[in-house]
Amino acid sequence: MEKVNLSQKLSLFADHWSPKVVGEVNDFHVKLVKLQGEFVWHSHETEDELFLVLQGRLRMQFRDREVLVEPGEFIVVRRGTEHCPAAENEVHVLLIEPKSAVNTGSVGGERKREPEWI
Repeated sequence: MEKVNLSQKLSLFADHWSPKVVGEVNDFHVKLVKLQGEFVWHSHETEDELFLVLQGRLRMQFRDREVLVEPGEFIVVRRGTEHCPAAENEVHVLLIEPKSAVNTGSVGGERKREPEWI
């Protein structure tokens, strides 16, 4: 049982849209990710995702609306919900999602990343 310093972990990488695993709880990964620009439209058939904004402003786009998520706030995207995260400026986010979750959902593509521990 070791504590995790989120600021220290965030200082270890600069790439965007490439989640890094920093812990695990039961069958869930705790990940950090830096976002900037727009991701891909996707959904997850079997997993919910929690996005907790640590720094910056996340714009979670849905087909029928957008939700702005500020530092200290989180949003849960339910399984099967098509969404597209976006950020005008760099955003630091903590993700909690099942270990089975793929960052691009069922879409795959060039932005798909395998979980990487830091």
